Amino acid sequence: MRVYYLTKKQVTNGMVGVLILLLIGYLISNYIYHSLVVPTTEITPIYQGSAEKKQISFAINVDWGEEYIPEMLKVFNTHQIKCTFFLTGRWTEKFPELAKSIGENKQEIGNHGYKHDSPNGMSLEENKADIEKAAQIIQSVTGKQTVLYAPASGESQAHVLKAAHELGYQTILWSIDTIDWKNPPPEQILNKVLTKAHNGAIVLMHPTKPTVAALPALISELKKQGYQFVTVSESIVDDHHE
Repeated sequence: MRVYYLTKKQVTNGMVGVLILLLIGYLISNYIYHSLVVPTTEITPIYQGSAEKKQISFAINVDWGEEYIPEMLKVFNTHQIKCTFFLTGRWTEKFPELAKSIGENKQEIGNHGYKHDSPNGMSLEENKADIEKAAQIIQSVTGKQTVLYAPASGESQAHVLKAAHELGYQTILWSIDTIDWKNPPPEQILNKVLTKAHNGAIVLMHPTKPTVAALPALISELKKQGYQFVTVSESIVDDHHE
């Protein structure tokens, strides 16, 4: 039997070769993994939840109207319903106690950007920076990590959607708009939502005086019609992320 002896140089070269092969294998597998993994969010915006379920969601965009937040939370707690509040970063900075109270009342919190400028008018990178800044402030104040993004004014050009998607956010729009920022009579808000209510509806609203006035009757009537109130996340999870 022959015995072969390897020199120190040969052993070293062999080990280097093995390490190089392992590194190449890692790089190839990492590339394949990231190429094939399907994102958990859709780049297209979501306007409503499942049409198969008798559910409805209130999406409240907040960049002003802080004086009406406590009463809204009181109404939601009285009727034992959960909604989704989309907060801007600058509003959260200005009213941290109100922002915290939203989370403490078990309401869902989403991202409404930092400064409520026109997303369509910002570049891809500017949108990403705006969303990230808001996310950091919201998390530091409320302890909540946001995963849903509601662009200001519902602006949703391709680069806006791409910015949110690249950050792991799902862009949320709506299927029913109360247009309550124009301060219509409470009866008008009530009639609009009840007339257009449908399975999986996402109802856009803001903290306004007529909205607060309309909420008790609106919630009671929707419950009578058999609707279950869920957060936006709960509404979309089965329909869009199966």
